Amino acid sequence: MPLIETAKLTGIARRVFAAAGSSEEEAQIVGDHLVEANLKGHDSHGVGMIPSYLRNLAGGKAAANQPGRIVSDSGSIIVYDGERGYGQIVARNATLLGIERAKRDGVAVVALRNAHHIGRVGTYGEMCAGAGLVSLHFVNITDQRPAVAPWRGGDGRFGTNPLCIALPGPEPARPIIADMATSRIAMGKVRVARNKGETIAEGTLLDDAGNPTSDPNVMYKRPRGSLITFGEHKGYALAFICEMLAGAVTGSGTMRPERQDAESVTNGMLMIVIDPSRLVDQAWMKDEIAAMAAYITASPPRRADEPVLIPGDPERANRAKRLQDGVPIDDETWREITLAARGVNVLVEA
Repeated sequence: MPLIETAKLTGIARRVFAAAGSSEEEAQIVGDHLVEANLKGHDSHGVGMIPSYLRNLAGGKAAANQPGRIVSDSGSIIVYDGERGYGQIVARNATLLGIERAKRDGVAVVALRNAHHIGRVGTYGEMCAGAGLVSLHFVNITDQRPAVAPWRGGDGRFGTNPLCIALPGPEPARPIIADMATSRIAMGKVRVARNKGETIAEGTLLDDAGNPTSDPNVMYKRPRGSLITFGEHKGYALAFICEMLAGAVTGSGTMRPERQDAESVTNGMLMIVIDPSRLVDQAWMKDEIAAMAAYITASPPRRADEPVLIPGDPERANRAKRLQDGVPIDDETWREITLAARGVNVLVEA
């Protein structure tokens, strides 16, 4: 695959969103967020989303320069309505608010509703950990066809429903970030595999009849196939909980039949932010985290080239490598990006 220099990719993303109507600041935040996802190895949430975002914008399903607003404020409990703004903007605003209130009150609960696709959830966990806080993020998805089958089920009933748990790590630049879809893989990874002409690992997909398959194209047909949750019934339980917390508890809505098939993305997120200084001496906590992380990662690796890592290390390793080598973008994804850019009068050079 071609390798695209980070600066070039960032410039393209910023120019596209600016040309599509975003302010310079918004274009920078959204574009940089997508490129950062690529850098950290999450191509499913990277610049390959640009064509979808522009389609949603043109169709009135996403709104440029929409910061969202507080609709309910009980001090440490806030409801924030994204009002269809780019998720990278409204989720960032909600996270900044959660950080501010957690530092003030010790804990904050923020219910984000009606956001367009918020992107890589780990971004918001990193913001909280960087502020010295602990955070939990539960996310659901509506306004598209359901992609994930429940345990024992044969068709899609909800989205990939990611969750993220974040806290300061053993070093300031090494926060602990557990960020994952509750499906075996994110839906965007299916898109990447389809664009690259690759198959999906066995035990990941079902076809429209509920039979196992490795063909990513089943997710782009009608009737549609479905993804399987990770960890069998355990991953399903987490996906179910994300649906309820992020959809029902926030007021954003769950993946009921009447909220399906819009081919857009609406994310709800329930975020809990905690100031650990209200619970424990900070010096002691940092020493405990560093000591336990060192003990765990000292476990003899089963393969010499695969040492034990802490959550967040793989993304940091990917970022260092891709900053040096460039970001791999498959030909079909690049074609889709250049075509979408042309639609807003941005010329992307090969």
